[in-house]
Amino acid sequence: MGQTVKLDTGVSAYLAKPDGTPRGGIVVIQEIFGVNGHIRDIADRFAKDGYVAIAPAFFDHVEEGVELGYDEPGMKAGLDYVGKVGMDKPVADVEASAKYIADAGKVGTIGFCWGGTVALLSATRLGLPSVSYYGGRNDQFLGETPKAPVMFHFGGQDSHITPDIVQRHREAYPDMEVFVYPQADHGFNCDRRASYNETAAKQAWTRTTAFFAAQLEE
Repeated sequence: MGQTVKLDTGVSAYLAKPDGTPRGGIVVIQEIFGVNGHIRDIADRFAKDGYVAIAPAFFDHVEEGVELGYDEPGMKAGLDYVGKVGMDKPVADVEASAKYIADAGKVGTIGFCWGGTVALLSATRLGLPSVSYYGGRNDQFLGETPKAPVMFHFGGQDSHITPDIVQRHREAYPDMEVFVYPQADHGFNCDRRASYNETAAKQAWTRTTAFFAAQLEE
């Protein structure tokens, strides 16, 4: 369904367009594993739902075409790329992505893991309505004030994001929706990971699509 395009920041992005008039635009923000099959699937899913979706490849700043597996070597390599890329370049890539699909209407973001934190920063720094799935670095940025609504999803069994960290989200952003799925672990939305939890993924997706319908189609 999609195609590869080039952004002003110099990185590539996966672009998926719907049939007919778009309902809006969504920037799909990668995990530490690159713009792989799972992230492309998410973009395609939004396109089928009527949105123009674009997924910028942050790792192009270091090496083009990086797609990693959900195993120990993939995790290690992904963390190394994240360390080299940092946080500011991804936020700039999201901004460039939002501009690229601006003709679609209002634009929001959705991010997973590392991308979940980039999604939070997209709300605080770019003013884009955003959905953050298990953002492992969110805690470092809770002092930033969102300029647009943010929805948070966490797994109750996530050892990386403990209940006290989740509580800090609620305290920092009392007006934002924070959802915890008790039986779910980190990465519960990805059906290519052992931690996939179908019940939590479906419930979170329903809430996410309702969020975008309200924020992008008002």
